[in-house]
Amino acid sequence: MFVTSLTAKRQENFYVSTPHADTRLAAVDTDTAGASAYDTPLGITNPPIDELLDRASSKYALVIYAAKRARQINDYYNQLGDGILEYVGPLVEPGLQEKPLSIAMREIHEDLLEHTEGE
Repeated sequence: MFVTSLTAKRQENFYVSTPHADTRLAAVDTDTAGASAYDTPLGITNPPIDELLDRASSKYALVIYAAKRARQINDYYNQLGDGILEYVGPLVEPGLQEKPLSIAMREIHEDLLEHTEGE
């Protein structure tokens, strides 16, 4: 009897909460969203951290490497209005409102940068 009531609830529409308080709840049809609702999450970063760790000696070196490049990208965007071209812009096509750290991680993943640790 308990299992039957759960099955009946699964076939109805249910609501998914969002992390933003000002966003309305979205109705999700369980028939179309069935398997995708329980797939393995992609993770926080794209590309995955495990693949990025192959390009640095440690996770700490990776953090410093990505942070330095993200600062360069951020400085590049800040200098555009001044007409000074001191910094190199993104080497990959940035997504809409993509943050400099995400751009830096994609550049590292695609081996577009050369890095010497200890500098």
